[in-house]
Amino acid sequence: MRRFICFLSLVLCFHLLAGSNDDVVGGIVFLDINKNGKPDPGEPGIEGIAVSNGDEVVLTNAAGEWELPAGNGPGVFVIKPSGYAVPVNQDNIPHHYILFEEIDEAGVVRTDELHFPLYESAEEEKFSVLFFADTQARGLREVNFILRDVVQECIGTDAVLGVSLGDIVADDPGLFAEISQGIGKIGIPWYNIFGNHDNDRDADTNSERDATFRKFFGPSTYAFEYGQVAFIGLNNIYFPEEGRYRTHISEKQLRFVDNYLDYVPNHKLIVLMMHAPLVRSENRERLYEILKDRAHTFSISGHVHRQINLFIDEEMGWKGPEPHHHLITATVSGSWWCGLKDELGIPHATMNDGAPNGYSIVTFDRNTYSVRFKAARRPACYQMNIYLPDEMKEDETDTTTVLVNIFAGSGRSKVEMLVDNHGKWIPMEHVETIDPECLRMHRLSPLLDQKFNGQTLDRILGWKMDYPSVSTHMWQAKLPEGLKPGTHMVTVRTTDMYNQKWTSHRIFRIRSN
Repeated sequence: MRRFICFLSLVLCFHLLAGSNDDVVGGIVFLDINKNGKPDPGEPGIEGIAVSNGDEVVLTNAAGEWELPAGNGPGVFVIKPSGYAVPVNQDNIPHHYILFEEIDEAGVVRTDELHFPLYESAEEEKFSVLFFADTQARGLREVNFILRDVVQECIGTDAVLGVSLGDIVADDPGLFAEISQGIGKIGIPWYNIFGNHDNDRDADTNSERDATFRKFFGPSTYAFEYGQVAFIGLNNIYFPEEGRYRTHISEKQLRFVDNYLDYVPNHKLIVLMMHAPLVRSENRERLYEILKDRAHTFSISGHVHRQINLFIDEEMGWKGPEPHHHLITATVSGSWWCGLKDELGIPHATMNDGAPNGYSIVTFDRNTYSVRFKAARRPACYQMNIYLPDEMKEDETDTTTVLVNIFAGSGRSKVEMLVDNHGKWIPMEHVETIDPECLRMHRLSPLLDQKFNGQTLDRILGWKMDYPSVSTHMWQAKLPEGLKPGTHMVTVRTTDMYNQKWTSHRIFRIRSN
């Protein structure tokens, strides 16, 4: 076996230097009992493990051996199977890959770089995953916002792993180290997706745009499995030689997904992870075709700094019998760390749809899932804002509307309200409109143009906000007739698509005319 590996190492070294796309590389996947990263006597190869070059996918043989064309990609990676773990570095970033550019200057391939160690790891079929979208730090000051606003509260989480869904930084890949070191303190394996702001801006070609990303996190398209779930990470950001980036799924990525799914049983849940929304991605209908016979699918993205539940149906190109759920999740940076700072010096960062900044906790149970939104530094039960005047005249009640923003609400949510805990629950109507509190905060932005001691106040009090966008998770209803002067309470309850129930209250006063 050792002679075989040494021979493959020499072949890899020779052909990579020659630059041919027809070269073959290979190695073994083995059970690393002593966890030293090297195949030692008594550590067997593992059969049936998927290995890929980002295009083709092969399974290891009875001895754990694999062989693949080197292709035109950055390297090869093992697809972690359920019941196993891959090594993680000091920042809990999984090391499931071999990058060809890691060959040293002398052109010598270290034989241990061709091996993929796996550890046996007990995995429950019900587990949770943290999803961070768009941490998007501009400088170390905003790295600290990420750590203090979100990361610190996740320490001690029950989640078994986490994923950052791209735009980890704001055009400065040099900050990957500081962000990874901080997120690593959560203490769970952490995967990463490539975003448009994570690119090397001085790169000449699309294939070089993720060079720094690869250095820290490995290939930007990959897969792994946990429990009854197959996770697929896709880099759907493409940079043409001229012009702005496009949201694009490449032919090579489509082949990878198709080839990989040949080895994934139909009963498993397929989870696609990407930065930009699936519905914006070129070639998405080709992906829909690949997935059309899969009964269990889910996808998640970030990018737009709003929270939107999309149900992709036949009219939108979906080929399956049931609509596909795509979650555009809330962003850690909210509205790009904008807005006035709070008492701890952290911007409120309310997103443009009126939802607070935060992240998603997705709980998987075999091949089903549920999503819970978590607002940064807020209790888990904080899931909505209710808007109506604090005080109104008696003759104004019949025309007063209760408006509620349910941060993770969707077209499948049921929303009702009750006044003073008696009478009937009143159904609330779904409406797409601007969040009024978000608009009020935006109107404070001109104050930040003022100067104090020679500095504009936006550096002292917080960045200016963009104009709010229309929110897709608002509901409204009129107050009931006949309310008398005094103090009253509105209770709003909602049941989401996972049968999770949330309740909130709003107290208001009515005075005599």
